[in-house]
Amino acid sequence: MNFKKIRTMLFAAFLCTLSFTQVHAASYTVKPGDSLFKIGVLFKTTATTIINDNGLSGNSIYPGQALYVNSKTYTVQASDTLYLIAKKFGISVDTLIAANSNVSSYIYPGQVLNIPAGYVFNGTTSSKYIISCTDSEVDLLGRLVTAEAESEPYTAKVAVAASVINRVQSPQFPSTLKGVIYQVSNGYYQFTPVLNGWINKPASDSSRKAALEALYGSDPTKGAIYYFDDSTTNTWLWSKPIALRVGKLVFTY
Repeated sequence: MNFKKIRTMLFAAFLCTLSFTQVHAASYTVKPGDSLFKIGVLFKTTATTIINDNGLSGNSIYPGQALYVNSKTYTVQASDTLYLIAKKFGISVDTLIAANSNVSSYIYPGQVLNIPAGYVFNGTTSSKYIISCTDSEVDLLGRLVTAEAESEPYTAKVAVAASVINRVQSPQFPSTLKGVIYQVSNGYYQFTPVLNGWINKPASDSSRKAALEALYGSDPTKGAIYYFDDSTTNTWLWSKPIALRVGKLVFTY
């Protein structure tokens, strides 16, 4: 048996395991236009966690400020490119660049990069949620979007979330996300996924992102409170003014 060859292989495998590791204090440098929310989405954490981990007194941050974030890191190898690293971890190149202040198009061997677990979020139109809601309600909204529109275009997902939020804001419906989504009116569930149990399936990343965009003010429907599949024969639904049609979904006022 060639023990020298085995030792070489084991050492190579050891070096490979050192090239990326899970850490709990990676450094992220704040960029212009950043918010704690956006950074939280990028690294799949919350603004509150970032505040607590960094001993911040509030939500204010400034460009150039170094923040500790929970992030996997990766040490660049000689044959690496941004594309290959992004592909290796199943993220986009834009997301990889966004997570690292020292990266544009050039990287070098030995450079340590943050590998975010989230995505780049650019959809905010407000500095805070447009309605009051809890983290569990945000997750609930994401699960509803997944159940109702997972196979639909992304705009349809945002529209589904927005129409639910529009109900929360309307005096015709309950005043909370949970109340609206679980509402039963005249013996009928307002949302089929609540009836068939699909509401209990985990939210996809894209559906959660769509829910967040709507919570921050994005509304492709401009105020719709109803939506339905275009195959329905319900004349009452079709009688309402159409706000938006996207994919197989129709949104009305």
